[in-house]
Amino acid sequence: MENTVIRERLSRLRAVMAKAHVDYCLMPTADFHNSEYVADFFKAREHFCGFTGSNGTLVVGFDWAGMWTDGRYFIQAEREMAGTGVTLFRMADEGVPTINEYLREHMREGETLGFDGRVVSAQLGLGLEKDLAPLGVRIECDRDLAGESWPDRPPLPLNDLLVIDDALAGKSAEEKLSEVRKALREKNANAFLLSSLDDICWLLNIRGGDVACSPVALSYLFLTEERVILYLQEGEVTADAAAYLDRIGVERRGYFEIMEAPDEFVAKDTIVLYDQARTGYALMKKLTAASDKAGTKTVTDRNPTLLLKAVKNETELKNIREIYIRDSAVLCRFLWWVKTHVGKEPITEVSAAEKLDAMRASLPGFLELSFPTISAYGANAAMMHYEATPEAYAELKPEGMYLVDSGGTYFGGTTDVTRTILLGPVSDEVRRHFTAVAVGMLRLANARFLRGCTGRNLDILARGPVWDMNIDYKCGTGHGVGYMLNVHEGPHNIRWRSIEGEKEAEILPGMIVSDEPGVYIEGSHGIRTESILEAVAGEKNGDGQFMGFRMLTWVPIDTDGIDVRLMQPAEREQLNAYHAGVYERIAPLIEEPEIRAWLKEATKPV
Repeated sequence: MENTVIRERLSRLRAVMAKAHVDYCLMPTADFHNSEYVADFFKAREHFCGFTGSNGTLVVGFDWAGMWTDGRYFIQAEREMAGTGVTLFRMADEGVPTINEYLREHMREGETLGFDGRVVSAQLGLGLEKDLAPLGVRIECDRDLAGESWPDRPPLPLNDLLVIDDALAGKSAEEKLSEVRKALREKNANAFLLSSLDDICWLLNIRGGDVACSPVALSYLFLTEERVILYLQEGEVTADAAAYLDRIGVERRGYFEIMEAPDEFVAKDTIVLYDQARTGYALMKKLTAASDKAGTKTVTDRNPTLLLKAVKNETELKNIREIYIRDSAVLCRFLWWVKTHVGKEPITEVSAAEKLDAMRASLPGFLELSFPTISAYGANAAMMHYEATPEAYAELKPEGMYLVDSGGTYFGGTTDVTRTILLGPVSDEVRRHFTAVAVGMLRLANARFLRGCTGRNLDILARGPVWDMNIDYKCGTGHGVGYMLNVHEGPHNIRWRSIEGEKEAEILPGMIVSDEPGVYIEGSHGIRTESILEAVAGEKNGDGQFMGFRMLTWVPIDTDGIDVRLMQPAEREQLNAYHAGVYERIAPLIEEPEIRAWLKEATKPV
């Protein structure tokens, strides 16, 4: 069935492209800061192709359109773009060209590629420049073609700033600024252009509400040895926030004034560091032009805030551990409710998610969900980032499996956890898959490794049991988790595939990382077991500093899905030890006798 709404939107865009003499228009999933989750104002890609996932890039020509996304979203994108005329390109699949490869093959000499240079990262823009230069392709980056074709575009979000007390942050903004300035000197720079929202909020101990599920404020920051200049919408600065920013010496400028900042602040002795992956292409062009004019240079490297933010301080770690126990207790109560009420009262994916969200919201210190709850029954769970809606959902039945991936942001931490539970009979094949996923999660959680290892060294521990069945999950195994910030953060991760040009980060004590292997069989079932881990230092001896993980998530793995015959004795011991830890920590938080009895049964040794 033809999707006339999307086709009409593409027609309007193509008309604007024709007037602007643009042959291809590129739209990533990004705001001006290359954020993962974006406000409605920035959802141009979604508006013009219908795909609602958090990662994808749309390219539109006059007689063709294509959308590239990763393996988490293949099934979802195919369904949502049905009838739009937009071709799905499955990134990393054999024979599928990258965007740059496609454009290099299909664009003709002298044609023009257009995009809003504020939402395309410098890294992506420079790559396009390089790859298309042999064709003489012109790049038009100063027009917002999507905005010109979007008559009812939502406004930019505008929400109050929130100041985080130093006692909750563990370090004052002044201390963090001093650490960043030291890092700049080590990189032979004396100024810093910072565009990533979570880094800015972490650095200044502030939070915002401009992006759903990410407590950040639209802003930029320019830092020198003497000055800190924050660019943001003035309407977001409350009296308390203004007083705080004045006290710590932060100057304020209008949000859009950042585009003129390089001309104002780059002098002959100014060496500015910026991160190409998190800085907009148009802003990078302004910065390099100002540096060229001043006869100085720029330094491109990872934001030094990235690593400083990823290694949590002792206050943050203490609060995170406490938050995860309380958050785990909420999920235990919810899983008991689903297991004992399914088939006895109507429960849908939507109503289940609403119940869990309300349970989390009742916890003291709750700020917001850390991402929209993934509540998926049966075959819907095969879509990794599936989201049920009031218009499209499934009803839970006393058969098959139910997957719930959820989390919250609280004063004191950000959580993320996935459990898959059995609601009734499943096949032997499903039990094999379920057991392999549980074993993989536990193997990684119990890993011992030398300091210096990155996530690529560790991924096989979680993925190995799945690979042993000649199955793969089309995503990484683990991501960093923020502190009252983004649920996904770097620089560390756990995955097997390397990405060209991206530095790998070693796993350091104090880093928080997810552990989430899975199996996703289209049209049949999806299984994910996700726990969050804290990296800790272990024994140090002549062989080096050994490392391991401390478990933060304390929620049972449904032993109804476990085939113990497929587990080695050591793996059964790991499962039993984990479940003993669940009961020890969670039972004291459960007052209801029936739920406590269920928890006792759910955590008994296998």
